[in-house]
Amino acid sequence: MTESVVHYRRLESMYQAAPFNALFQPQLIVSEAGAEIVIELNETFHHAGGAVHGSVYFKMLDDAAFFAANSIEPDYFVLTTSFTTYLTRPISSGKMVAKGRVVNKNRSQIIAEAVVYDENDKEIGRGNGIFVRSKNKLIDVKGYNHPLETKSETSKP
Repeated sequence: MTESVVHYRRLESMYQAAPFNALFQPQLIVSEAGAEIVIELNETFHHAGGAVHGSVYFKMLDDAAFFAANSIEPDYFVLTTSFTTYLTRPISSGKMVAKGRVVNKNRSQIIAEAVVYDENDKEIGRGNGIFVRSKNKLIDVKGYNHPLETKSETSKP
């Protein structure tokens, strides 16, 4: 695996290690300046009106944009400093798929955006945020250094 791919897999491991994700059981795939997150919806995500609560939209959008941003920062955990969310269509069942991508990077910040879709690829929300490098090294973050399996390890008898 290349150094970048190892970084992406470690970010995915870090995401799965976050206790909050036990509620959502998301699937994350990180790539160069991009990330995709999928969750299967159930009624525990609903507000009283029977649709998915806006906080779930925010989580999906922020997480996708965050991991797109952290994919291009190999050494430090990034932080969301601001995030704007637009809820464009309600959803109550099926899957939510959020796709994030970096749109700008300069010396002090990364700007990333995300769009969340239903399982029929209809846009249901979007957002954008500003991310900055924290003082926390990724190597010290729970889950980031989880041992990764490589093809040679998985093919051993």
